[in-house]
Amino acid sequence: MPKTRRSTDAALKQLRAFGLAYPGAHTKSPWPGHLDLAVNDKTFAYLSVEGEPFSISCKLPHSCAVALSLPFTKPTAYGLGKSGWVSAEFPDEQPLPVDMLKAWLDESYRAQAPKKFVAFLDASPNAGGKAAVRRGRRSSKQ
Repeated sequence: MPKTRRSTDAALKQLRAFGLAYPGAHTKSPWPGHLDLAVNDKTFAYLSVEGEPFSISCKLPHSCAVALSLPFTKPTAYGLGKSGWVSAEFPDEQPLPVDMLKAWLDESYRAQAPKKFVAFLDASPNAGGKAAVRRGRRSSKQ
């Protein structure tokens, strides 16, 4: 059965591309219906795949409490919520808060990445900029 196109698919692709721009970031697919983001094989974002209902889970050690106050979030299952992981699901017709989700990806990446990758991001003149992150990905030793 072919997958249905969803209104969230474009934002999902944008978020995955944003996450893959970090040093050492790669995808992994531990089970069907997910194409997750990882760094050094440590997952930093669980993401649904295009055609499936949008969902995301990130480790948010600093903003977990605020994130959990939002109506579309809950602690991540399997005990991950106890470690600051937050899951969000959105109805297909609701626009995604892409900028907020990018901030979650950034926080989660920094929580899971090796310290040398995080230090590289912090030392970059455009620490929050995608171009600086892409340059770092190419030049970092993995």
